[in-house]
Amino acid sequence: MLLEVQKLETAYGASQVLFGIDLGIQPGEVVTLLGRNGMGKTTTVRSIMGLTRAQNGSISFRGQRIDREAPDRIARMGIALVPEGRQIFPNLTVRENIAAFADNRSRRAEPWTLASVLDFFPQLKERADNMGNQLSGGEQQMLAIGRALVTNPHLLILDEATEGLAPLVREEIWKCLGRLREAGQTILVIDKYIERLVRLADRHTIIERGRVAWQGTSAELDADRNLWHRYLGV
Repeated sequence: MLLEVQKLETAYGASQVLFGIDLGIQPGEVVTLLGRNGMGKTTTVRSIMGLTRAQNGSISFRGQRIDREAPDRIARMGIALVPEGRQIFPNLTVRENIAAFADNRSRRAEPWTLASVLDFFPQLKERADNMGNQLSGGEQQMLAIGRALVTNPHLLILDEATEGLAPLVREEIWKCLGRLREAGQTILVIDKYIERLVRLADRHTIIERGRVAWQGTSAELDADRNLWHRYLGV
């Protein structure tokens, strides 16, 4: 396993949110974390990144326990997060936003660079000298993904990557994720557009009230629409 989460329990003060979450991702896989709002998806991601301390259970990355590591250490080990809300630097240019994070953390022979990220996102290339706050929502999302890619992560995590975007812009993001999958990038995705996720991902984990309610393949999820209605509100 590239990432292995076992019996993860996390709380905010006296309020427990996660109750024994299990999640595994193999190198090269695209895996999703699904569930209605407030079910614990973002808390799971925050626990993986060390932003919210796990109370019990274990999180291992590339065979090493990381559930007691600091967030900056976890990031340097090769996990990149595209957070909900994008959180780009509004007072830096596109070029500066990307260059500030450039680092070949996975020691790739052909790493992502500023130039290759701009080639991957032609819209950003056209606006490379624009400030972050001058971009559209879709362009900001592309910038957030590009900023994560230029760290050359072993694992890319996207939390609500298409939230609030227009349909045509969402389609561009899905195409980008498909190209990353074809290139062998390991990805964990949180999103609500199941129709696209069953075409993109290998496996899925559904969370209900902080517990794993279902795990399976895209073929299994696509074949059982009752799961969509029961756990995902579709």
